[in-house]
Amino acid sequence: MKKLLLCLVAVVAASSMSIQSAFAVKAFADGFVEFYNLKEPSTDAQKKLAAEVAEVKCNVCHGGKSKKIRNEYGHALGELLDKGDFGSKRRKEEPEKVKEEIEAALKKVEETKSKSGKTFGEKIKAGELPAAEGTDSEEEEK
Repeated sequence: MKKLLLCLVAVVAASSMSIQSAFAVKAFADGFVEFYNLKEPSTDAQKKLAAEVAEVKCNVCHGGKSKKIRNEYGHALGELLDKGDFGSKRRKEEPEKVKEEIEAALKKVEETKSKSGKTFGEKIKAGELPAAEGTDSEEEEK
């Protein structure tokens, strides 16, 4: 009986760890995909970006193995969006307002220059990920 209980505890602990590896804020990820038309891309640049995003997933904004570390694009968005303002209750009660706020931040951050010298918007419109690999910020999320 003790072994069964121990196994059950281990399974629950392991499953809770895997849940944490999802997007830090799913609304941000969904907003990015919708804003840049990546579900049904029509241009070559959108198709290229959609493939890149599908491959890197949360590393569009995050870097490395820890989702507490943001890359340069995630850090720039973090200056405009506070994940505490986008809880599930608010997303259900004010979906249009949440969508508008996320889209406004995505649009504003397009103007920010990346370490490559191009703006994030230029990179995205060219079908490139906004942050290159190896641009992790050592700052943790707020």
